[in-house]
Amino acid sequence: MIKDIIHAHLLESLDKLEISHAKEFSVETPNIAEHGDYSTNCALILAKENKKSPKALAEGLIKTLKKNKDYKKIEIAGPGFINFHMSAAFFQRIFWEIYKAGADFAISDFGKAEKILIEFISANPTGPLNIVNARAAAFGDTLYRVMKKVGYAPSREFYINDAGNQVDILAESLELRLRELHGEKIGEFPYEAYHGEYVKHLAQKLNATEGVRVFMMTEKDRMEHLKEFALAEILEMQRNSLEHFDVVFDGWVSEKTLRSEGVVEEVLSYLTEADCTFEKDDAVWFASTKFGDDKDRVLMKSDGSITYFVPDLAYHLTKIQRGFTTLIDIFGPDHHGYVPRIKAAFKALGYDEDMLEIIYLQQVNLFESGERVKMSKRAGKIVTMDDLISVVGKDASRFFFIARKANAHLNFDLELAMQQSNENPVYYCQYAHARICSIIKKAKKEKIWPKHFKKEFLAKLNKTEELAIIQKLSDLPELLGLIATYREPHRLPTYLEELSAMIHKYYARYQIVSTKSKDLSRARLMLLDTVKKVMLIVFELMGISAPEKM
Repeated sequence: MIKDIIHAHLLESLDKLEISHAKEFSVETPNIAEHGDYSTNCALILAKENKKSPKALAEGLIKTLKKNKDYKKIEIAGPGFINFHMSAAFFQRIFWEIYKAGADFAISDFGKAEKILIEFISANPTGPLNIVNARAAAFGDTLYRVMKKVGYAPSREFYINDAGNQVDILAESLELRLRELHGEKIGEFPYEAYHGEYVKHLAQKLNATEGVRVFMMTEKDRMEHLKEFALAEILEMQRNSLEHFDVVFDGWVSEKTLRSEGVVEEVLSYLTEADCTFEKDDAVWFASTKFGDDKDRVLMKSDGSITYFVPDLAYHLTKIQRGFTTLIDIFGPDHHGYVPRIKAAFKALGYDEDMLEIIYLQQVNLFESGERVKMSKRAGKIVTMDDLISVVGKDASRFFFIARKANAHLNFDLELAMQQSNENPVYYCQYAHARICSIIKKAKKEKIWPKHFKKEFLAKLNKTEELAIIQKLSDLPELLGLIATYREPHRLPTYLEELSAMIHKYYARYQIVSTKSKDLSRARLMLLDTVKKVMLIVFELMGISAPEKM
């Protein structure tokens, strides 16, 4: 927002000075306050092509820009950086634009309506969603919300792996639990089976409605019936968990359905027609090494069954056929071998491999009382998404999952997430919002809250802290563009924490509501009311509530 304005001023000055500016230069916010509000490397970048020293070029630009009243002070720093100290009037003008935008602030057409499909979670339908799935849910959903805010046309999708061997094992596990209910002694439960309590619950529910009728079916029909029942129940369980986590998918795509529609056979046909398959050891192979993979991949085994790679590729081709131009897959760290083969297939079929983008979310380690909690789905030791929400709440869960970079391991501290203190970043940010709500309530009670905020109030906002808050508010549009571009939702909680810190310090230093200085009070209330609206925007993007009282 402000950087764009300064950048435009620089381009205008360069044109006046007849300075070539083919190379890109940047406008940044200095890390040190003494270096100004903003800084540019413009003179350093353009000096050589214009056969000038950076200092001489900077001096020429400063001379031109000094005529602009938006700048309180402009100075040269180091080898040719230009530092800008903006005027209070400039910040006040920017603030008025933010205030007028209200809930629509930071909406843009940055994404130019590009159709993007974000696939995330895609957990096997063999059990409840766990904390690893929860991290993917928070990350993917937040990325979706930000991309939608800045003008992309994104969709969220969940791929259901409901046709693999793991589903057969689930049905077998359910049958064993049913037999137990009917008095049969199973002995030691098979290691490869699913041991979780949820399988027992499924057995109890099925037994209550169907009883011994299940065992009157042929083995083939019984296993198919158990699969269908277990998949339906677990998918409903997963949908409910996601709903409690404030995540709603635009589409759910079933591998089983894809297979029944013949899409898998189409893929095999496409690859064969592209002359990139061969037969060896009675199996059909994809010659993926021709397209950058480290080894060739089996498509169809000697027994006629296909590998999981084939339906996965088929699914991705359906994404392209539906008009999506960028495909973002959010996976766990155990999927690294997946990328070369799928991108090789894209090349073989004539698609741009760069359409597909894989984001790897690193491991989640849950800590309780300083000890790491060990998890195992097969052993039944699962920390589910529902468990986590019931203990620390949806807000803390989503905040903590978003707050770390995708490529960084996440150590989730349960005790910290439950603290109602400034040590807990979720509490700290929500309390800043609640504090503003409390101040507004007080102002209304003391009849200081105006019917309308007036533009003339702006002149009262001239304290260093007030201008800094305005500057922070103005950063949001650019920040959302960066988050969407680099797929980095972790920037959002960082921004919220920094803004919250500024509000807490501002409240501690200045009296906001005073019957003795009503115009000053109204100016500061106008500032805090605008901060509140911006915080609401950020909370909404993160899928976190904004309590008015704490």
